[in-house]
Amino acid sequence: MTSRYAALSRDELAVLVPELLLIGQLIDRSGMAWVISNFGREEMLQVAIEEWMGASPIYTRRMQKALKFEGTDVITIFKGLQLDIGAPPQFMDFRYTVHDRWHGEFHLDHCGALLDVEPMGEDYVRGMCHDIEDPTFDATAVATNRRAQIRPIHRPPRMPADRHPHCAWTVIIDESYPEVEDHPVLDVVGRTRAARTALDPIDPSGEGQADYSGPLLSDFDFAAFSHSALVRMADEVCLQMHLLNLSFVIAVGKRAGTDTELATEICTKQLTGVAGVAAERIRNALKLPGGVEGALKVLELHPMLNPAAYVDAEFGPDVVHVRRSPAHEDGAWVSLVRPDEVRPLQAVVGAVDPHLNVEVTGEAQEWTARVIETDTAAKELSEVAVVKFSGGSSFDFEERNSLPLTVL
Repeated sequence: MTSRYAALSRDELAVLVPELLLIGQLIDRSGMAWVISNFGREEMLQVAIEEWMGASPIYTRRMQKALKFEGTDVITIFKGLQLDIGAPPQFMDFRYTVHDRWHGEFHLDHCGALLDVEPMGEDYVRGMCHDIEDPTFDATAVATNRRAQIRPIHRPPRMPADRHPHCAWTVIIDESYPEVEDHPVLDVVGRTRAARTALDPIDPSGEGQADYSGPLLSDFDFAAFSHSALVRMADEVCLQMHLLNLSFVIAVGKRAGTDTELATEICTKQLTGVAGVAAERIRNALKLPGGVEGALKVLELHPMLNPAAYVDAEFGPDVVHVRRSPAHEDGAWVSLVRPDEVRPLQAVVGAVDPHLNVEVTGEAQEWTARVIETDTAAKELSEVAVVKFSGGSSFDFEERNSLPLTVL
């Protein structure tokens, strides 16, 4: 099935892909507020650990294979992080050093996630930078080498308070290290349709790079890649979001127990919040028009409804028609939208123009949403306002030179 991103130009895709990576980072800014309010801070930490350990090894291997940089060394780990929603470029400003294939370091010149949680106090900082990072960094490295260990040189809480860089870590692969074990949820997520979604291979004949088999770059240069490669990246990043969300759904469901209404409400709030901020960022980044036309274009490019191979949707001048698809089988984001639950769609169209709304008709797994203009501006949904607490909602990318990183 042809990707919906294929209609964009190469320049537009080079702008959009880093935006999608940043949007993926904001999923937790949306979801964890509702996890804390229902289950408390300690359970939030466990949800985050389970969520990332259940998804990142799957999507990291997918990206390695798609862009032909599979390997077992530190360089492969670093390349994977550059295309990971857990480490969006610049917002999570990873700087890499390679000593040799088995030894490297990275530090963060800017950690947007840290700046988000520091105002919440040391317990939250320690929870993110210690409790969550220790198991999840190694789980990410598992996709490359089970004997990789990522260990802190220094990390927050920052002492002194303005310490820079924000943190620094070693990455060492050694045959004497014990193999990192998979989290049990990884097998469950691995059986989802999202994990097994087949996407079109990259056409090697187009202008620009078709893969990332060459040197590790200091900053991933999206503009250097071909149209086909960027389309594949965009679809893969959307699948990263779906896989992370499916892992989140499992973790939340485990804590909600028999209260399925509570689990659904938390997951719907998470989707609503990130959907609104994603829509605003996509529209601004691509300079899309306002009104009904702009809202439909944003919906067509929105990660909630992509990739096309996973979410079956058709777009008209003022409507989107959704049919049952693999995403519904998984219980992914689109399954939360129904004629009687329109908040996620309202968040999207409201981000384009607060005078827009949606009318949704049909069944739970096959519905049509019509975008309509109203006379009164709707108030921003509270779920969206929660995500705007994060600096990622208003973060601006800058132009950078991309230099090859050689072994020191």
